[in-house]
Amino acid sequence: MTEKGESVLQWHPAFFAGLQIELEDEAEYLEFENEHMLSSKPMQMDVLIIKKNRDCQIQKNIGRIFRTYNIVEYKSPDDYLCIDDFYKVYGYACFYKADTGKVDAIKTEEITISFVGNHYPRELFRYLEEKRHCVITEAEQGIYYISDALFQIQVIVQKQLSEETNLWLRSLTNDLKDREKVENLLWAYKKKQTDRLYRSVMQVIVNANRERFQVNDMCDALDEILEYHFKGKLEEGRQQGIAEGRAEGRAEGRAEGRAEGIVQGEQKTLFTLVEKKIAKGKSLAQIADELEETEEAILPIYKKAMGE
Repeated sequence: MTEKGESVLQWHPAFFAGLQIELEDEAEYLEFENEHMLSSKPMQMDVLIIKKNRDCQIQKNIGRIFRTYNIVEYKSPDDYLCIDDFYKVYGYACFYKADTGKVDAIKTEEITISFVGNHYPRELFRYLEEKRHCVITEAEQGIYYISDALFQIQVIVQKQLSEETNLWLRSLTNDLKDREKVENLLWAYKKKQTDRLYRSVMQVIVNANRERFQVNDMCDALDEILEYHFKGKLEEGRQQGIAEGRAEGRAEGRAEGRAEGIVQGEQKTLFTLVEKKIAKGKSLAQIADELEETEEAILPIYKKAMGE
């Protein structure tokens, strides 16, 4: 449940983006389908990953078991993988194998199942070992293989994954606590902030961990990221203003663009940046120079941040 007025975090789209990030080095060999429909009825997989060349061996740790058709079930941070979830997705795999219109067109050995979630599924593992006599093997940190007669199956526990190897899936949680790890994530994002997939994942991570991303308590990486986005929005506003103002004159259009870029785009972010720079002892002139603005444009925000 969320408080009234609070938007629901879109975990699944962010997970779909994070999965592609994790496998981006070998993305040319894979085809990703989000919420693949199993039939005309409302029954769908979270993600279907089709390996375009069945002879290609995926090297990324979360994709080593991949065959041709790879079904992925994702559990958001507050959800748990239970016994019925296991059978539901197992049923999806069986249905997908059978729903081809041609007998045995998809071989069972060409299908894998991956369960991904933040919590270690202790009860499910106990059930599988005691009732189905499965052997569960920890292939590596946070990745567990389940022996099965039909399909290759793995369970990925996000919070157990290696930060070095699986930074983005590990960080896709609402429970980021370690300041150093948050800063490592920010530095990694800074290099990829123009990429749509990284922006999608980072937006959900930040929204889910707002206290951890307080600007006044964070590293210089966040300053630089905010400045990058502020300048982008400001320039976008300026260009729009120029285009709209051409009929009345280029100078008036620039003025309109500047106002729109500041007021509509990043007013709040600009105030935060100015506030931080003041705290570092920087003058109005220095702040204006670093933000590539005039002192006149910054002055009202500067005065407000100074409490004048």
